[in-house]
Amino acid sequence: MLDVFNLVIPFFGLIFLGFLVAKFASQPVEALGWMNVFIIYVALPALFFKLISETPIEQLASWQFVLTTTLSTFLIFLIMFAFAMRLTRGNIAESTIQGLAAAYGNIGYMGPGLALLALGPAASVPVALIFCFENALHFTVAPTFMALSGRDSRGKSVLALEVVKKIVTHPFMLATFFGIVAASFELRPAEPVARLIAYLSNAAAPCALFAMGVSMALRPLKRVPKELLAILPVKLVLQPLLVYLLLSWSGNYPPVWVFTAVLMAALPTATNVFVLAQQYQVWMERASASVLTTTVASVGTVTLLLYAITKGYLPADLFPG
Repeated sequence: MLDVFNLVIPFFGLIFLGFLVAKFASQPVEALGWMNVFIIYVALPALFFKLISETPIEQLASWQFVLTTTLSTFLIFLIMFAFAMRLTRGNIAESTIQGLAAAYGNIGYMGPGLALLALGPAASVPVALIFCFENALHFTVAPTFMALSGRDSRGKSVLALEVVKKIVTHPFMLATFFGIVAASFELRPAEPVARLIAYLSNAAAPCALFAMGVSMALRPLKRVPKELLAILPVKLVLQPLLVYLLLSWSGNYPPVWVFTAVLMAALPTATNVFVLAQQYQVWMERASASVLTTTVASVGTVTLLLYAITKGYLPADLFPG
């Protein structure tokens, strides 16, 4: 167990440091702006490009894996959405944010760093695939369901165009595309460019985790909403369990791919859920509470999951053969 603690304590420690520094340094939430720009537009895209461009192209065409993991996430969203619709008596907007709080994991800020640290470079391809396709799913689900709720009054064609634009112009998607092109033609950047990309890649996880801690400190938890009694187990237990079962049932994947997918599914609610709640002016305080509480709880659940993986208690395939 000590080796697992040695693995996760520095990782979650960066989040805690960000939280602690934000509590003592008197800075407004706007001060995070350029840090987030660096993470989203520079550091994480550099990391994804580096990982994908160095991967054999045949490994990037794992459509069955992509479909299974993306379907699992969408099913979790629908389960929580249906439950929330009953609780809110048909409030589509609130139910959408609750569904995202249970399905949209922190696969951008936390996913790459933790997966690569715990499972090694072989986790890079499933991380990139999960990240790209699940973000495309969330970019589509949020505006579509908000349009159904009446919170987004744009026409269907305008809405569809906006969704496509968000997907194809997102820095992570562009980095993935250029990484695939580089992998396809076995292109390698010149030495100075390669070093710059490596520096940026190394900065991605520490900066993202620190910024996440700061963001949590600047949006303090005022009360624990009752909806979290459902969101916590769905996000941290049911989602990784569903991914694990469906991957075991749907095919034979390399063990590191299965463990990567389960680990990514076990991550806490993404900070983007709060951003979406702010954008549509619905369920904002409770969205912030979901991010904070699932992140705190994930220290225990993710540690236990990593212990089960590293000690061999979790088989890579429940239905071998």
